[in-house]
Amino acid sequence: MEEKIISGKKNGMSMLILTTFIYIVSIAAVIVAPLIGGGAGVAITVVAVTWMCLGWILYLGLKVLRPQEALVLTLFGKYQGTLKGDGFYWVNPFCVSVNPAASTKLRQSGDVGADGGSALSVAMKSEDVQLAAKSIVDKRISLKIMTLNNNKQKINDCLGNPIEIGIAVIWRVVDTAKAVFDVDNYKEYLSLQCDTALRNIVRLYPYDVAPNVDTTGDGVADEGSLRGSSEIVAQRIRDEIQEKVRNAGIEIIEARITYLAYAPEIAAAMLQRQQASAVVDARKLIVDGAVGMVEMALEQLSEKDVVELDEERKAAMVSNLLVVLCGNHDAQPVVNSGSLY
Repeated sequence: MEEKIISGKKNGMSMLILTTFIYIVSIAAVIVAPLIGGGAGVAITVVAVTWMCLGWILYLGLKVLRPQEALVLTLFGKYQGTLKGDGFYWVNPFCVSVNPAASTKLRQSGDVGADGGSALSVAMKSEDVQLAAKSIVDKRISLKIMTLNNNKQKINDCLGNPIEIGIAVIWRVVDTAKAVFDVDNYKEYLSLQCDTALRNIVRLYPYDVAPNVDTTGDGVADEGSLRGSSEIVAQRIRDEIQEKVRNAGIEIIEARITYLAYAPEIAAAMLQRQQASAVVDARKLIVDGAVGMVEMALEQLSEKDVVELDEERKAAMVSNLLVVLCGNHDAQPVVNSGSLY
């Protein structure tokens, strides 16, 4: 289905004025016709009454569009075209606007929940008026840039660890005919494809850098991860979603990871693992520094002939220095006031 843009229909104000003027003339004719009398008066009355009964149909062809809005029109089931651009239009009054996703409410900008998110529904106190208002569905299609914030999903990464991840997808409708006619509901279709694409990409990456993991598919292990390569992962998710929703007339502008964490059932264990890794790294740094300090102390004592130590005394000194430098608590020195030996 190819989109057809309807042009040259911005004559809504003219048709409104003309239709209203004819109504006024018809009312005046009904009043004046009895004064004319005869067959002419009867004919004028019939024409005026007929117009007053059927003329309102022309009002159905009046359409108002705000900036970045579109209206898909069908006539007796056949696609007539799409109105785009702000203005006051008049089209065939028998044309029907179509938007299967008009009443679909997702966690995205532009959608308002049915529980009274709009100011109009809050102001309506009568239950009957609320039900009547809910039955009126706006069939206009927004061409604005929208943000879809999908629910968090629990997905296993490439190592089998369950993680929770959420994404925000920035999108817009670029082909109204495809969005309306090629898929059943383009909003639900987009949401479902976002979930599928997210699952397909996340399972290729580990949460954190892991050895012997190929995330690019080139057969070479790399350091890609969900936590460290978020920009690359987001771009792959965006490309995956775009490929799937192309036939729905939707353009994916950007995709961003908004939430990333281990699933609750393994979060505590993974936290302990990270803490243990941090402790090991810190201890390694401390030991490397302590060995260097001991080596420097022995070299300076030997060069300056401060004291001569045999191998046994050197070993004792090294042991004592390492205990002091690598200990978690402050050292408690013991002062020897006697002979060195």
